[in-house]
Amino acid sequence: MCIGIPLRLTGVDGVAGRTEDGAVIDLSLVPEASPGDWVLGFLGAARRLLEPDEAAQILDALAAMAAALDGERLDSAFADLTDREPTLPPHLEAARAAGLTEA
Repeated sequence: MCIGIPLRLTGVDGVAGRTEDGAVIDLSLVPEASPGDWVLGFLGAARRLLEPDEAAQILDALAAMAAALDGERLDSAFADLTDREPTLPPHLEAARAAGLTEA
């Protein structure tokens, strides 16, 4: 499984961006990116710009996943879900409403 990682740019030189951790990432898909921006990095390329709050949510979710793999408690994980019940995508909700319980 491949996962996109939020990365904050510290420098841009043409289509090459440098991130806070010193990595170089291809910015061909987000030529408007500038230092200080958050991008979603995937396999060495920035796929899209991220708002800071979305980057924080993704980083929190990745930290929670790592904690779960280490057997830690997740009481404070996924804060964006604490004020609502998670919902199913429309196609799965339709299947659930139709009584389907297996794939």
